[in-house]
Amino acid sequence: QVHLVESGGGLVQAGGSLRISCAAVGEIFYISAMGWYRQAPGKQRDFVAVDISSDGTHYADSVKGRFTISRDNVKNTVYLQMNSLKPEDTAVYYCNAKIDDETGSGDYWGQGTQVTVFS
Repeated sequence: QVHLVESGGGLVQAGGSLRISCAAVGEIFYISAMGWYRQAPGKQRDFVAVDISSDGTHYADSVKGRFTISRDNVKNTVYLQMNSLKPEDTAVYYCNAKIDDETGSGDYWGQGTQVTVFS
């Protein structure tokens, strides 16, 4: 069964950098998109960035110029390089992927990884 495994969250000082990763594992036929969302305490889950196979990368305005999303299609892994981090970037970061597997097309979510930025 396909699932997503996240890693790389942690505690970082404002202005610092962090990279988080998400690997899709299982019987995968095709991944059309992989991306990241985040959810701060008491707030809704918001879009951060996405890498769409047919359409390139897209970012939320709040992270443009600071975050970079990239994919390794051999490893079925997506990365989010976060630079110039701010306390307002503190959230649980969730990986999302649109995956075709033996059951058809599905929308998958990772378990979430905590990123905490302190000033």
